[in-house]
Amino acid sequence: MTQYEVFAIRYGTRAGRYKDRFLGGDAHDGPSSVDYFVWVAVGNDKTFVIDTGFTAEDAVARKRTMLRCPIDTMKELGIKAENVTDVVLTHLHYDHAGNFARFPNATLHLQDKEMEFATGRFMQSSIPAAAYDVDDIAELVRLNFSGRLRFHDGAAEIAPGFTVHRMGGHTAGVQCVRVYTRRGWVVLASDSSHFYDNFINYRPYPTVFDLAEMLNGYSTLRQLAATIDHIIPGHDPLVMNKYPPVSRAMEGVIVRLDVQPTS
Repeated sequence: MTQYEVFAIRYGTRAGRYKDRFLGGDAHDGPSSVDYFVWVAVGNDKTFVIDTGFTAEDAVARKRTMLRCPIDTMKELGIKAENVTDVVLTHLHYDHAGNFARFPNATLHLQDKEMEFATGRFMQSSIPAAAYDVDDIAELVRLNFSGRLRFHDGAAEIAPGFTVHRMGGHTAGVQCVRVYTRRGWVVLASDSSHFYDNFINYRPYPTVFDLAEMLNGYSTLRQLAATIDHIIPGHDPLVMNKYPPVSRAMEGVIVRLDVQPTS
């Protein structure tokens, strides 16, 4: 089976509160930032990009701090966007699908239910629609007509050692990615669990479409990963502390996830 090197690229951040991590809040409150990531899996003959981050325009419009362009930062790993052939969009929120146009030669992988959700009746409600960029969704519809999208219905093996799994919960079609590495199966949870606290303690995140699927998803993450330490949440700043940087220059920017956590 193909083994991949896996990296997290931190490209943005915003200030937050600990109580905002949980549906219903938390009695113990305090500052708790939110980090924004894209991920890369590099095999011997294939590279996958997982999510594409938000754009500079979205950062301004939504008052997020963009630290660097995630697509340009991939060059630190020797990855040029025009050479990438496969991009997995875990879901279509603005901070996960904002730069897909930067990958002109890539097939975009997403779940049937996510496209249905993003183009269906629930987008008439301001609450689920708020995290979607309508221009992104319209462009994805156009790309579908040109054959650039590849849809998955649940679990699918895209390549040996690389699988996707529909989780639901946060959105109707959010998916996680399971990657085989030298330390076993690593699961990139993306927004099926924003923080370690969510899946470890089964405490759901507040932005939720289907609560039952979100809670069941926490169990699925554990089943898919080699151990609980092999699960990487989608927005937790602790990821930067737990895993080693690829270089001193990239400390706090790019860490390796295919090695054991250091804490």
